[in-house]
Amino acid sequence: MMERKVRVCLAASAGGHASALLKLHQCWEGMDCFSVTTSPVVEKQFARFGRVYVVEECNRRHPLRVLRALAQCVKIAFTERPAVIISTGAAVGCMMAYLGKLMGARIAWIDSIANTERLSLSGRLVRPFADLTLTQWPDVAQRYKSVEYVGHIL
Repeated sequence: MMERKVRVCLAASAGGHASALLKLHQCWEGMDCFSVTTSPVVEKQFARFGRVYVVEECNRRHPLRVLRALAQCVKIAFTERPAVIISTGAAVGCMMAYLGKLMGARIAWIDSIANTERLSLSGRLVRPFADLTLTQWPDVAQRYKSVEYVGHIL
């Protein structure tokens, strides 16, 4: 009988979020991965790990883009049905985390190194239901219950 691999969603906006997530590639080796990101440039970097979906870049200042990206993420989540979601943010990671949790996925959130005093907005939204929330700053971990510091991703 063939062993079924764990399906993992890697979700990160283009730029620093994607770069940080890509540095953790050893965490999902041997798993059935797919990625959700916001740029065709980043798509090429994620392609070596499996299927890649590019959704609309969005943030809270552009609500219509958020709705379009959310619709794209809903379609992806129901098509792929991930068991685990690993994200470094931002909006696309937050959306995939919410959708994944509704479908029973485990959520690992790694907040950006840029957030030296508190979690990012996305991190604060995801933290209450994430199975694992990591920060790259010890002071930030002390500020929030259930947030852990295990070092930097550099």
